[in-house]
Amino acid sequence: MELDFGPAVRDFREEVRDWLADHLVGEFAEHRGVGGPTDGAAWEVRLAWDRELSAGGWLGVGWPQEYGGRGLGLLEEIVFEYEYARVNAPYRATVNALDLLGPMLLKMGSEAQKKRFLPPILAVEELWGQGFSEPGAGSDLASVRTRAERDGDEWVVSGQKVWTSFGLHADWLYVLTRTDPQSARHKGLSLLLVPTDQPGVEIRPIRNLAGQDEFAEVFLSDARTGADMVVGEVGQGWRTAMATLGIERGTTLLPQQLTFEREAEALIDLARERGALDDPMLRRRIVDAWISVRIMRTTNLRTIAELTAGRTPGAQATTAKLYASTRHQQLGHLAMELAGPAGQVVGEDYGLDTPQRSFLLSLAETIYGGSSEIQRNIIGEQVLGLPKEPRP
Repeated sequence: MELDFGPAVRDFREEVRDWLADHLVGEFAEHRGVGGPTDGAAWEVRLAWDRELSAGGWLGVGWPQEYGGRGLGLLEEIVFEYEYARVNAPYRATVNALDLLGPMLLKMGSEAQKKRFLPPILAVEELWGQGFSEPGAGSDLASVRTRAERDGDEWVVSGQKVWTSFGLHADWLYVLTRTDPQSARHKGLSLLLVPTDQPGVEIRPIRNLAGQDEFAEVFLSDARTGADMVVGEVGQGWRTAMATLGIERGTTLLPQQLTFEREAEALIDLARERGALDDPMLRRRIVDAWISVRIMRTTNLRTIAELTAGRTPGAQATTAKLYASTRHQQLGHLAMELAGPAGQVVGEDYGLDTPQRSFLLSLAETIYGGSSEIQRNIIGEQVLGLPKEPRP
């Protein structure tokens, strides 16, 4: 899993490696690889680890210095993420703000919003949740019905959001709302920043198949936020939301790809141990799984090369999420098949081992971040130039 990013960042890479070697110790080292985008395990340890990263200046590597970042370039950001994933460090508890909200504010937020919110994010003083999906508007975000009405110097927000990652811990939500009641679909939407510590916000946990409660549903009943808490322009929330999802579907797949490689190698070790490589049909499927993670690596490297060269990523960036999520599910199914009956036995208090947890959590990967059905439509329409799917 070694990659050479060239001499320009060699010293920076060594700095990252040295710091991780010195600080990823003790309780942090005991929790290598813990957590994920749908896994809230060991939350307090991960939060403490984020504060350790913050103290070392490793959160917001590419953010401007005036907001608490290090002001480095995209290549340094990529190197840090790669080295972070290479040592299997805990999944960051503040990922929602670091990977999604923060970059969105840097791109589309007001100067006042940047000064108010970015430093506390990097200091791990305020946690954020995303308020996009609704019971009737999951992958089809244009169907959002949560409404916000202007009342003097405030917005009054009412509606329901669901699948809010780590919502129970959020101090603030960034919420896609409909600010024009006469609008439909993509028009008349605005993205608001809403504090959770108020009477009009109720957050309830949702427990997933792996026994984790990192997801939540949020009920907004005349919740209030300031008139200046709109990111971008009023009525242009669709453009703001798409910028956020564009960030989510970019180079954030690199750490996941390294995790999938480790799982594929563990699968090969298990197959050797069980003698499964003697079965030609199983051997073919195992080789296919190994090839799939190598394809993910090549795809990510192509995208990274284009980004660092200042070019818009090609078609492979659009297909990467669809390919990675579906192939990871197949990898999980194969791991459970090789485990045999032991794969169905859990520990005390529904304790799951790593392959079991990965398999169960992978079932959601073809939904979050854009469902596979929507991804196929995007590929068909925007990459292949096919006619749009008819609407009823």
